[in-house]
This record gives sequence, structure tokens and C-alpha cells, in this order.
Amino acid sequence: MKTHEIEIQKFKAATNNVHGQVLLKVDALISNRTPIDGIEPSSLLVMTEQNARVLMALLKTQIAEFDNKKPKSRHGRHG
Repeated sequence: MKTHEIEIQKFKAATNNVHGQVLLKVDALISNRTPIDGIEPSSLLVMTEQNARVLMALLKTQIAEFDNKKPKSRHGRHG
């Protein structure tokens, strides 16, 4: 498996598709990452606090869109 460090520069857009996937359009710097001995190789996603907040807002919007596409119950909620 190849490992990378992916540094988010900017989130540009978010959408979702019929396959239940969220698609994020980003500007990013991607570089190879050498795994440290004895640690499982993983890619690393790096972003600023500001970009993390943008990501959270984009994900919240996309999850709401998924929820809006689900069929509504005709029986009202019990609660």
C-alpha cells in the first residue's frame, strides 16, 4: 500500500451521489509518506482548524441532503 500526506489547502465544494458517497472537491498538496518502523502504514490527512470547520459544515449539509432523500414515514413518529 502506498502512503501519502495529504495537506488540505482549501475545500471548494461538496456533493453526494446515488451510491451514498460524499464527494469533496479540494485543493491539496500530496506527498509520499514513509511509514515509521513498527507502525501500520497509513496516509495522513492534514488541515488547519479553519479548514476542519469548513469540512464539518460541508459534511453536515451533505448528511442533511441524504436524510432529505430518504422516504418519509406516513405513520408519524412515536416519541
